[in-house]
Amino acid sequence: MTDGEDKKIPPPPGKGGFVWAGLIALGLLAYGGYGHWQRAARAESTRARQMEFVPKVRTEEAQRLDGPIELTLPGQTEPFATARIYPRATGYIAERHVDLGSRVKKGDVLLRIAAPDLDQQLAQAEAQLGQLEAQLLRARAMVDQAKANTNLAQATNSRTSTLAGQGWASKQNADNTQAGVLAQQANLASAEADVKVAQANIKAQQATVGRLKALTGFEIVTAPFDGVITTRNVDVGDLVQADAGSGSPLLSMDRDDVLRISVNVPQNAAVGVQPGIAAQIKVPQMPDRSFAGVVERSSVALLASSRTLTTQVDVPNPDLTLRPGLYVYVTLAIPRTGGATVAVPAEALVFNQSGTRVAVAREDDRVRWVEVHVARDKGTVVEVDKGLSGGERLVLSPPADLKDGGRIAPQAPKSDKPMQAAQR
Repeated sequence: MTDGEDKKIPPPPGKGGFVWAGLIALGLLAYGGYGHWQRAARAESTRARQMEFVPKVRTEEAQRLDGPIELTLPGQTEPFATARIYPRATGYIAERHVDLGSRVKKGDVLLRIAAPDLDQQLAQAEAQLGQLEAQLLRARAMVDQAKANTNLAQATNSRTSTLAGQGWASKQNADNTQAGVLAQQANLASAEADVKVAQANIKAQQATVGRLKALTGFEIVTAPFDGVITTRNVDVGDLVQADAGSGSPLLSMDRDDVLRISVNVPQNAAVGVQPGIAAQIKVPQMPDRSFAGVVERSSVALLASSRTLTTQVDVPNPDLTLRPGLYVYVTLAIPRTGGATVAVPAEALVFNQSGTRVAVAREDDRVRWVEVHVARDKGTVVEVDKGLSGGERLVLSPPADLKDGGRIAPQAPKSDKPMQAAQR
């Protein structure tokens, strides 16, 4: 044997290593299987808990609304009447009895205009009227004289005609007296015509005098109604021109014992707007007060540009607390024209592929999904006209996985004041 052959040959490997490797593999498989079993058990436990889970939800009662619709709109107070007073007599301002902010009654003297030219024209016209009246008297006297002459001529003609028939007077004298009668009758007709001319002249002059008297009456400027002076553009000594309507008025005044408020009612509520509807007016600067008004008139036709109805509300203002030009909020109590609706909190609505729905809490603490139709959106509260009749308990913010017939645990309901406030 060689030296290599003399070396010791190692024994074959034993089976212990394979055994350990097999045991480790089995341990890993067992550990993996145990982990998978634990995960499956936890998933099954979670699924069971989810199946048995009863969510705690808040509920609120749906309220039936069959009273008037309270619609709040912005508006502005305006005077019930406004007058811009211009001069009708040319002259100088002789007296001024009011100033900016003065309160006046109907008929109070505001200004006096000195118009000497107009006064002289009136005096001249009255003198001419006196002359014409004297001419009328003279014309009537001429009529009386013409009547006397006519009567005398008729008597003379009668006697002459009788004598001529008996042969005591000539035919020529009879013809002359008859012609005299005709002449005197013509004079009478002329005198009567002069009377009519004089009467017509007097009427024309009386009209002139009346016009001038009316103009002199405008020398005293009076208040057309109770109100307050809002503008004064003249002072004592200023020259004013009659009928100068293109310039600034002498004075401007407003009637503010009653105010008007114009509001634009949208189309969805315009159908129910009628005279006599009650209105409440609030001023931002007076949060603790409200003023009562009434709808008095509307434009009937809607504005095509905005689809709104121009409506005027009259507000009594006996204590003059309100002023023209204030920004206010007007709440109209408009009668319902489409039947009753149901007020629903906005957070109770769910919008998905099934439409607009709400979850109604049943007496057995299960839910019933109901499809509704929104008639009016008021922000935190909406009005629905289909699906609900009022009085149902609605689930607020329902869970996404809440199924029809699912169980719920309703919590104690909160106060309905927020929804009531939103309804107003």
